[in-house]
Amino acid sequence: MSDQSNPFEAMMKMGQDWARAMNPALETFTPKGFEQMWPTMPAGMMESFLGKTFNPEGLDAKTRLLLTLQGLTIMGAQAESQVRLTVRHAREAGATKQEIAETIATAAVFGGVPAMTKAMELANEVMEEGKDEDQ
Repeated sequence: MSDQSNPFEAMMKMGQDWARAMNPALETFTPKGFEQMWPTMPAGMMESFLGKTFNPEGLDAKTRLLLTLQGLTIMGAQAESQVRLTVRHAREAGATKQEIAETIATAAVFGGVPAMTKAMELANEVMEEGKDEDQ
């Protein structure tokens, strides 16, 4: 076997070729573009669905989103779109940049420093995008 190509690259190329054959528009698809299609839920709506509306003694939406962010970080921050969307929604639910940073930093104990670093980079991207909205 003299083929020294990376099997992951070969698999990705096959997938891209298949997507191009099925729908030429998929050739330029990116996950980051997909997440732009999902609007940020208003804080009141998140509190209704994720917060104390149905469970007055339970967790509020902000806390649930921070816990979700911590879980995504511990899993290695591999689900980049989900991390970015969770940060965006946590900010909308009232989480501060400090709370987000501390949530991700605490996850390093369980997920490791590389996972924390990746999640922090993704969170910073989202918070930089929303910087103009804060001012």
